[in-house]
Amino acid sequence: MDSVVSELEGTLLKDRDPFSYFMLVAFESSGFLRFAMLLILWPVIWLLGMLEMEEYGLKLMVFVATAGVSESEIESVARAVLPKFYLDDIDMEAWKVFSSYDKRVVVTKMPRIMAERFAKEHLRADEVIGSELVISRFGFATGFVKGNNIDSYISTRVAKLFIDEKPGLGLGRVTSSFLSLCKEQMHPLFMANQNQHDHQLVRPLPVIFHDGRLVKLPTPSMALLIILWMPLGIILATIRILVGLMLPMWAKPYLSRVLGGKVIVKGKPPPPASSGKSGVLFVCTHRTLMDPVVLSTVLRRKIPAVTYSISRLSEILSPIPTVRLTRIRDVDANKIKRQLAKGDLVVCPEGTTCREPFLLRFSALFAELTDQIVPVAMNYRVGFFHATTARGCKALDPIFFFMNPRPVYEVTFLNQLPVEATCSSGKSPHDVANYVQRILAATLGFECTNFTRKDKYRVLAGNDGTVSYTSFVGQIKKVVSTFKPFFH
Repeated sequence: MDSVVSELEGTLLKDRDPFSYFMLVAFESSGFLRFAMLLILWPVIWLLGMLEMEEYGLKLMVFVATAGVSESEIESVARAVLPKFYLDDIDMEAWKVFSSYDKRVVVTKMPRIMAERFAKEHLRADEVIGSELVISRFGFATGFVKGNNIDSYISTRVAKLFIDEKPGLGLGRVTSSFLSLCKEQMHPLFMANQNQHDHQLVRPLPVIFHDGRLVKLPTPSMALLIILWMPLGIILATIRILVGLMLPMWAKPYLSRVLGGKVIVKGKPPPPASSGKSGVLFVCTHRTLMDPVVLSTVLRRKIPAVTYSISRLSEILSPIPTVRLTRIRDVDANKIKRQLAKGDLVVCPEGTTCREPFLLRFSALFAELTDQIVPVAMNYRVGFFHATTARGCKALDPIFFFMNPRPVYEVTFLNQLPVEATCSSGKSPHDVANYVQRILAATLGFECTNFTRKDKYRVLAGNDGTVSYTSFVGQIKKVVSTFKPFFH
């Protein structure tokens, strides 16, 4: 069997410096204080690298990013946050070589727990060998790794894995010690010119579900920019939310431009429902919690929104009426029918947000309840912070959205579905829902999937995505504890 052993940093990943990934672990597992502490130590880590003492710098990163963090939380970040950033940095020339072999092994100096999920699920690696965190008996990382010398530890693990025969090819930098165990060696600078096995290229498995608050990889310069922006961002978000709650809908588009936001509208929205007639059901893609609010802002009238599972604080801060569903089909159907009898309504049938260019499977319930369906393609762009979370505090979603310097929303109104495309013509609700999903995906340039809300939360958070009805006081405590470091 042909086998390949490849280094992750600097080979499969273009960047040889793992610092940014430790910054992600620090931010997502512990918050801003650990994030800032690791950034402060970056000059020391850089200097150790310049003095050819990279291992000491690596151990310092491991200690600061993981000491005192539970093993389960590190695994959660590695599962939900890191794959997106790893995949963005993949060297496709290295991947072409790596993927052409039958048995694939990834080697990394980072703790194995940080890379194993990505390497096995997205790079289709059979084995992952890396440094090993020392975990206390209580399940918390001590901040130390096993073995005095990480290179020797990894080389020993590779030798034990290939005890019967040497690996066919080693991919890595010249300084990688495990390469001496391989029959052939290939280095990053020469990969594009080497002959490859005649196998059909299979691209890495895409990332569909992604969590975490940071939009961009926190390199030292980006991390510094984020930290410097945070106090101003909190003030700006507070102003945007308070003023937005007080102003009438017709004034909000003007406010948005003054405070740095932008809404791009395409297509022609339908007029308000006339008195005595059933309202229009706006069927939207679900990118953030702000989708229905932005839609109401564009239409300049308060359109009630169906909510599946949002925090009580988000409901309180919402400038539009919300209709909380129970997930009991008959009860929810009656709620939606009653609301449509009163006027227009917004629904996001994906049931949860999706950040990547994919649409989750649409619930077919909306198609059973009305023939007046207007699909609306929603998309957004932000600079620093994502306004969605599966693992974190959902009450902070709108706050993080408004903390971005220039949040941009794109709203595209499609034509109302013709009668022959609705259930009135004999089509099944699932056919109608699938059709709406396809035309919205085509409008945005996204791909349709069969994944559901439960699939997303099982991958990212290990639960079914239901938000417990925590008290308003409990949500406020989470908000205060998150931003507390910036008020001292």
